[in-house]
Amino acid sequence: MNTPEPPPRALPDDDPQRLALHNEVHARPPARIRLPALVVYVAVLNEGVGREDECAHLRRLPGQAGLMPAQLQHNFLRLRVGPCTVKWERHSEFTRYSIVQPLPADAGLGETLPDLISALAVDSAWLRETPGRTVAAIQLVLLHGDIADGPAALAQATRWLGGGSVVASRMGTGGTGSGGHPAEGHSVVVTDFRLQPDGFERMLVIAPEGTTDTRVGRISQRLLEVETYRMMALRGMPVAKAIGPMLAEAEAALADITAQLEAKQVSEQQLLDTLIGLAARVERANAQHMYRFSATQAYQALVAQRLTELREQAIPGTQTLGEFMQRRLSPAMATVAATAQRLAALSQRIERASALLRTRVDIAAEAQNQELLAKLTRGQELQLRLQSTVEGLSIAAISYYVISLVLYGGKAAKAAGAPLNPELVAGLMIPVVLWGVWRATKRIHEKLHARH
Repeated sequence: MNTPEPPPRALPDDDPQRLALHNEVHARPPARIRLPALVVYVAVLNEGVGREDECAHLRRLPGQAGLMPAQLQHNFLRLRVGPCTVKWERHSEFTRYSIVQPLPADAGLGETLPDLISALAVDSAWLRETPGRTVAAIQLVLLHGDIADGPAALAQATRWLGGGSVVASRMGTGGTGSGGHPAEGHSVVVTDFRLQPDGFERMLVIAPEGTTDTRVGRISQRLLEVETYRMMALRGMPVAKAIGPMLAEAEAALADITAQLEAKQVSEQQLLDTLIGLAARVERANAQHMYRFSATQAYQALVAQRLTELREQAIPGTQTLGEFMQRRLSPAMATVAATAQRLAALSQRIERASALLRTRVDIAAEAQNQELLAKLTRGQELQLRLQSTVEGLSIAAISYYVISLVLYGGKAAKAAGAPLNPELVAGLMIPVVLWGVWRATKRIHEKLHARH
């Protein structure tokens, strides 16, 4: 049978990123999980851990010796290892490993805290040596059961978790079922949000017969993401608490600088040095922690979105996952948001104080410039007076020399026999010479001013 040729392309050339962006929606498809199943999930922080390290770790799995780093370039990989499936997902801050396998026969309802790790199809040493630092670890069991009687299902799940207080909800409610009646939900999830001695949390999902494998995969993905994003969101809380004292100290220092700026008792240079040091400290904290605060907000939004997708309904006698989580997560998120806002506001206040200080420095510099200009003006006036005095003396000196020449000329003429009195001639020429020298000096000044 001949394969038909594709029709000719009727589009311009693709943008270089079009294919990658288009396929992003298919980048992390949910697994198809057949009930009953055990999902062992570990999320580790991958700071300082490269894809080569994670590839070398995955290569240690049975049958994966030929795995190459190029196969990890899309940040998602699903491997078949014996009776189980291992899924690897790399995110910006953490990497997730999920091991999906059939549930051991002795780990179903009716048991109390059944041992799950010893029945793991993957060597527990491989799991323990995962590169990175653990941020979330969950043992999720999904199995068939009757969920029509919510309290009865809850009682069975509570025993499976070892007794004590639990958090549970019926998922998939809020829509419409057959005949237009409200949907009763497609499953029940129960957990106690406690770390067991082996470091894992435990979750139990009970779904009725006939639940599809794809729906079970989506349920698993949402529950695991809720807990992972919750833990990642809470990573901003210790940071917020740690910089709280620094912010209080910086706010007090800024208030003191503002008071000194108002009182005008400290030099501008000293205030400027103090303010620059304070600004550098705040901006360093901003650069170090603002990413963490922004990431916290993003993870919080993802938690809220995943909880909404669960479409929970309360089971009498217990809280839903969303209620339990939000009541405990909201105060922490509010603290982080307030600290981030406080840090940003402090930076803006320092900027305003710097502007005030610059204004004060500019005004002082302008006053100094005006004083200097006044001194220069007075100096120029004195120089003009001195120049006028010197010019007057110069006129007198030049006139003296001219009169002396006239006198000597008159004496020479008298000696030659001319009938004149040299002294009389010199005396009569004094006004004429003075006027002539003054007039010549004035014309020189006029020419100089005309050039400028």
